[in-house]
Amino acid sequence: MRILSLSLDAMGGDFGPAVTVPAALQALISYPKLEIILVGDPITINTYLKKYHAILSERLTIFPAHAVIANDVKPSQAIRASKGTSMRLAIELIQSGRVQACVSAGNTGSLMGLATLILKPLNGINRPALMVVLPHKKKGKTILLDLGANAVCDGTMLVQFALMGSVVAEQIIGVHNPRVALLNIGEEENKGPDHIQQAAKKLKQIQSINYIGYLEANDLLTGKTDVMVCDGFSGNITLKTMEGVIRFCLSFIQSTSNQSSIIEKKIKSLIKNFFVNRQISQLNPDQYNGAYLVGLRGTVIKSHGAANQHAFTAAIEQAIQAVEKNVPERIAARLSTVLLQST
Repeated sequence: MRILSLSLDAMGGDFGPAVTVPAALQALISYPKLEIILVGDPITINTYLKKYHAILSERLTIFPAHAVIANDVKPSQAIRASKGTSMRLAIELIQSGRVQACVSAGNTGSLMGLATLILKPLNGINRPALMVVLPHKKKGKTILLDLGANAVCDGTMLVQFALMGSVVAEQIIGVHNPRVALLNIGEEENKGPDHIQQAAKKLKQIQSINYIGYLEANDLLTGKTDVMVCDGFSGNITLKTMEGVIRFCLSFIQSTSNQSSIIEKKIKSLIKNFFVNRQISQLNPDQYNGAYLVGLRGTVIKSHGAANQHAFTAAIEQAIQAVEKNVPERIAARLSTVLLQST
């Protein structure tokens, strides 16, 4: 009996079906009760399906879409011309009740706009936020939001992000009384722009939120907080910078040039010990690919546009986990109470 169904925007991202189709097949192998609908051009999708055994065909359906939202198009233009595109149809399958979640590696702004337009935000939420769950050095998890869905935010939006992040940390990750911090340029109370200071004042008044103050970006992976809240501009830069450094370090320790100097080899050895012995290699962006567009009346997962097969499979797994744990329903239940206390 199938208990979980997903739609995939098969044409989205830098590589389209070359990545999304193999990732879908891998997910079907790993999750016997999973059903996937691939939304996109049937001819292109079937080109990649021919390479694989047809045993999975019972749980795999192609939903035709003959248009794709380009990665470089402005979100406003994309939304106006979105009818019949793979991204829009994948989201509409949630609205119709045919699937429980969708995954796309397409244009972030377009995905945000279409998901908000079609699925609608939860009561009390102005705009959804992109959220990722990161491992930290104390072997726990830290939630970071927003990652780019809202480049400009006011204090009220940051408070809503804090509320949603807190609910996810408690209800989904299992952290009791999760600590919530605002990302800022310093820990002093007088630091930062007006919207951050406004959010801090409001969060201090919400008794059900364990607000611990400001933290800087270098504290993201230390385990000092369970939820780190910021505007989408700051969050996107913070995450991309962290990912770039991690990819560099992983690439650096994997290089084995015999022409490396003694000093270079020692540096590589030190970095390798740090990554391997402390198991920080779990921070490889491919391991946690998949940002959850939290705050909607449905589950939408945004994959990196440049995701490889392994990374896109991780995004599918994020969607599966969100559906299995009833994330939107749990957030809505808690927010109905918490938001009343914050008004």
